[in-house]
Amino acid sequence: MSGIVGILNVDGAPVNRRLLQRMTDGMAYRGPDAQVVWADHHVGFGHAMLRTTVDAQQEWQPVSLDGHVWMTADARVDGRTDLIRKLATHGRGNLGTATDAELILHAYHVWGQECLAHLLGDFAFGIWDGRVRRLFCARDQLGVKPLYYAQRADCLLFSNTLNCLRLHPAVSDALNEHAIGDFLLFGYNQEPATTTFADIQRLPAAHSFTWSDGALRLTRYWTLPLDGPIRYPKAGDYVEHFQELLCTAVADRLRTTRIGVSMSGGLDSTAVAATAHELLSRQTLPFDLRAYTVVYDRLIPDEERHYAGLVAKGLGVPIHYLPADDYGLYERWDQPELQTPEPSATPLSAVALDQLRTAAAYSRVMLGGEGGDVGFFPSFSCFFDLIKDCRLGPLLTYIGRHLISYRRLPPTYTRAQLKRWLGVQPRRPAYPAWLNPTFAARYDLPARWAQVYEESAPAHPLRPEAYHALTAPCWPSNFELYDPGATLLPLEFRQPFFDLRLLTYLLALPSIPWCADKELLRIAMCGRLPEPVRRRPKVPLAGDPLHLLVTQSDPSVFPPTDRIEPFVDTAVLGNVIGDRDKFEPETSYLITLPFNLAYWMHHLASCQEKEKGAQPHEPRRRAQHTTRCPHTETTEV
Repeated sequence: MSGIVGILNVDGAPVNRRLLQRMTDGMAYRGPDAQVVWADHHVGFGHAMLRTTVDAQQEWQPVSLDGHVWMTADARVDGRTDLIRKLATHGRGNLGTATDAELILHAYHVWGQECLAHLLGDFAFGIWDGRVRRLFCARDQLGVKPLYYAQRADCLLFSNTLNCLRLHPAVSDALNEHAIGDFLLFGYNQEPATTTFADIQRLPAAHSFTWSDGALRLTRYWTLPLDGPIRYPKAGDYVEHFQELLCTAVADRLRTTRIGVSMSGGLDSTAVAATAHELLSRQTLPFDLRAYTVVYDRLIPDEERHYAGLVAKGLGVPIHYLPADDYGLYERWDQPELQTPEPSATPLSAVALDQLRTAAAYSRVMLGGEGGDVGFFPSFSCFFDLIKDCRLGPLLTYIGRHLISYRRLPPTYTRAQLKRWLGVQPRRPAYPAWLNPTFAARYDLPARWAQVYEESAPAHPLRPEAYHALTAPCWPSNFELYDPGATLLPLEFRQPFFDLRLLTYLLALPSIPWCADKELLRIAMCGRLPEPVRRRPKVPLAGDPLHLLVTQSDPSVFPPTDRIEPFVDTAVLGNVIGDRDKFEPETSYLITLPFNLAYWMHHLASCQEKEKGAQPHEPRRRAQHTTRCPHTETTEV
């Protein structure tokens, strides 16, 4: 995940190269291979290079094909063969060895801003078209890669690294209190177009923006499709098509011979690991695949070590276990490595960071299984729909096969559907009593709370619950937590189940028999995973580590709250903490949010004090390296 930054001085002033270099060097932790800047009078790009694929070993950015159109991109293009074939029909041949960034640039030359209709993968990029004096920036369809921008009076800035934009003197540290309110209520910002900082905006997923003729225009270029259902003549066709798509999704995210997998003992991540191992085994090149698993041996009843170990042994891959029992609440939160660009709802983030650090010492790419739960999320009404349509044969056949295969009845979601019919609202946590009343009234937070928790109308004709889950605003926030801009590690986290081709297919499948209890995935993994794992029922952890730590930790682990008094009634918060033994698990999660904010604001204030005390200085320059890109300055390590 390379770091990218762009400066456009809309007043026509020349770009300050020293400032651009400083902002680019500030992302060196995420792009250690080279830091390159390019500038042409009032516009400039910076790129901190992280090479993660075989074809990227000689890549340089910012890049241009003709000297007039320049691009800086953090991108992995999926479906390269299909894109190259399309480009060839427009006279752009011999692109088999082109980098992903070059393919995007070729697509822009052919289709202009409509190139987004032809791009698959995870990407964030900025293109300066000097021919028409236009800046064009875009973020991928699901928002896997972040992209931020700041529009000030005399300049327009963009970067995939929020803290990079904060290095520009035109960007203040003023907070966006709407986002603070959302964080205290829900643990993340519900607004996809804003950040915690008032001067910095977030480009929403599936959006692009253009700047030309003094105006900035945002455009949504894609929405999750509502197609369905798919009907095949034979049951085997569903399985075969799924296997093809899963293999394609994993293969497009490999493209390297050293790779890690974040692998629990559940079905999704182990399926990704098994598929990756199978694909790598077909290659002639030697490969090294390793698994990483967080386990609890004492704190809670946990079987992840056992099931993950079965898969690692079956695949013949090494596995690294990270016991998390001894991690305390807010472990090492005073260390810079755990300070995220925005407030984070993860008081146990040291666990995840240590796992990522172990993987990053070995590889630059890590696969995960997140997305499988939402992709296979069945409709709660699926069983009732079959009964209503008098289709008892398929229903009984499915129940019988499930009993024979897994020795248990399949989930029927009867309780959830009955509650919906009866108008029973899903259980929700109580509105936080510890919010500062003045702050809550200023932004009408009780209404905001009610609005977000209102049950939305079904948006998908076949799988409304899955569609609702996939379009929830939490996903871009979750992706950004694993981005190097937050982890400070040169490690790219890739999630095959969030492949657009795979998701589109899954959403078009009927719940019975394919999605209930992930039947399609279980059949596809027959012979590929150990039977105890393949047959393992979907169950949550037997205990909640966060709940146990919140209710049992010494009160001294909770940080001082003086910096959050404008947002939180600290006296009420103290009383609530005094009754921790009465907490439910959701209460434990909510009560950590003000303390998470307190830690974050303490770190922010510390950084501001350091900046005030620091003397202005030029960033240390390293040896210059001449590249094939004209008009660029490069720092290579």
